[in-house]
Amino acid sequence: MTDIDGKASENRDEERHRAKMAKRKAVQDAEVASKTVEKGLLIVNTGPGKGKTTAAFGLALRMLGYGKRVGVVQFIKGKWHTGEKDAFAAFGDRVVWHAMGEGFTWETQDLKRDIAAAEAAWAKALELIADPSISLVVLDELNIALRYDYLDLDKVVAALKARREGLHVVVTGRNAKPALVEAADLVTEMGVTKHHFSGGVKAQQGIEF
Repeated sequence: MTDIDGKASENRDEERHRAKMAKRKAVQDAEVASKTVEKGLLIVNTGPGKGKTTAAFGLALRMLGYGKRVGVVQFIKGKWHTGEKDAFAAFGDRVVWHAMGEGFTWETQDLKRDIAAAEAAWAKALELIADPSISLVVLDELNIALRYDYLDLDKVVAALKARREGLHVVVTGRNAKPALVEAADLVTEMGVTKHHFSGGVKAQQGIEF
């Protein structure tokens, strides 16, 4: 094949690719244009995989990038010192952070205490949900509190469905209840393909906390 033939073949490939991408763009543009609803979302990050809270804080960072305010309530991890809490502190009063859990139930071994902590955290969550200056509320590990029946599921779901217009809420934690999944606008199930814990690697600073 001469250089001329090779160049012609290359040009044809580029033209085919350009035509293919133009068709793809037309389809994508039409799909985007068909979406006209703008609303506050109820988002649930669940499943056995790692990254549920991390994804929620990624959304929080995105919201902060647009000058919005964010509220966080941690239902379980209150006693843990986490790097993300320190990082978000740099945003000052644009982030309202309440770490109100006392650890997992096998750590406290006190059902009444766990229920009281969950109820206090939920009361704080309702305050943030009602605050018109906050655009995103992260309810970290709320699914765990619901799983162990520390809170009334029906009341929680009803309050989340009745949230003020335009407010985004992200709920994290394994084993999301079916009623919450049904009420949500977006549900992501994080799976596990491979996890370093199974290889004996302990929780590490900057990765797990």
